[in-house]
Amino acid sequence: MKPFNIIPHDVNIDFLRMKWVALAITSLLVLVSIGAMATKSFNFALDFTGGTVTELRFENEVDIDAARGRLAEAGYGDAQVISFGSGNDILVRMQLEDGSDGSNPAANSAAAREITNAVSTPDNPGTIVRSDFVGPQVGKELALNGIWAVIFVIVGFLIYITFRFEKKFAMAAVITSLQDVLIVTGWFAITGHEFDLTVLAGILSVLGFSINDTIVVFDRIRENFRSTRADAATIINKSINETLSRTIITSVVAFLTVLALWLYGGGSLRGMAEAMMIGVVIGTLSSIFVASPLLTLGFLKVTKQDLLPKAKDEAVLARRP
Repeated sequence: MKPFNIIPHDVNIDFLRMKWVALAITSLLVLVSIGAMATKSFNFALDFTGGTVTELRFENEVDIDAARGRLAEAGYGDAQVISFGSGNDILVRMQLEDGSDGSNPAANSAAAREITNAVSTPDNPGTIVRSDFVGPQVGKELALNGIWAVIFVIVGFLIYITFRFEKKFAMAAVITSLQDVLIVTGWFAITGHEFDLTVLAGILSVLGFSINDTIVVFDRIRENFRSTRADAATIINKSINETLSRTIITSVVAFLTVLALWLYGGGSLRGMAEAMMIGVVIGTLSSIFVASPLLTLGFLKVTKQDLLPKAKDEAVLARRP
């Protein structure tokens, strides 16, 4: 069975010719993202800022979109409405107004009653099952854990790629993935879209996707360096072209998946889907226009000597047909 290719196998696009333009655009996007994160405040969700969590039960099934609309009309546009269990149960998560103290039981109960009145309708009244306060200290711990998770993933990828490939490849892959994460994170700082734990999970997924996409191209570059007699630029261009169909197909499928999540997953998953959609696009472009060109620059420049088979690999390579 022939492999599915949407790009002709013999295509020969000179991607490296565009490397300076691509690197300039990427550098500009990274600087804008860093500037936005330094000068603008993220719109942190309840996970990080503290607020009330109210569980409601209704006599009939609740229309989640209609419930969100009624809360917005009542002045609670930032409230998160999540359906769980049966269709009659919903969870409303809401940031407190400035100056209010949700740790005060009376204030917390008042907020829960206001939420219930806003969501309820005459033919489908709701009752409060529970109402809790999430303090900002919990949010600080979650934020710290998120930072440690990012550091852990980056260090793990760096160790794996160094062991699996070569140090220059590892550094280029990590640099590329970090700029992808910075751009996606900067998008949320610029737009002011809500930043919660699902967005953080989406950003970590972007990191994994970017690394995976880059590794596929790097693996072909390594193989071609060992089997092709040509200069580095020719080999890198050839490798990008040979993996182009795979890269595009994988990225389109991933993008359509998270697009469906963004359209039909509900408000609670929209932030994660948004982060992943942007990350898939940026990660695909960076694996082609940034990661591979980095292997031709400065201390990251790869030569044939860097990729000569190690002694332990020679016996395995000799047995290959």
